[in-house]
Amino acid sequence: MVTAVADKGMGMRDPRAEVFVQERPWGQFEQFVSNERVTVKIITVEPGHRLSLQTHEHRGEFWQVLDGPMEVTVGDRTWSAQPGEKVWAPQGAVHRMANKGDAPARMLEVAFGDFDEADIVRLDDDYAR
Repeated sequence: MVTAVADKGMGMRDPRAEVFVQERPWGQFEQFVSNERVTVKIITVEPGHRLSLQTHEHRGEFWQVLDGPMEVTVGDRTWSAQPGEKVWAPQGAVHRMANKGDAPARMLEVAFGDFDEADIVRLDDDYAR
């Protein structure tokens, strides 16, 4: 499932349309990116916790829910993203992920652009950072 979120015109393309599945005799793989400058993480959010509501000036983030569901906010929209769902948080967009479930939930994150933790602008943070 692909969830559409409007880009703010920052010039960074939404990579979700370029994700493809390749079948193999042993099963399949999904390719998310090829030959790009990216940073890849798997983020685990413990039950009842959430990341800060934040923006980034220098990167956009592609997310795929690995297990969950995970509550996701991008721009002015918040929804329950289900396992396998692909989300694009454009460069400059307000975004957050939260786990309202009772087990840890994981999200694959591919950050496109210049990655620097100092690029995080926190608008709301449960941990007073």
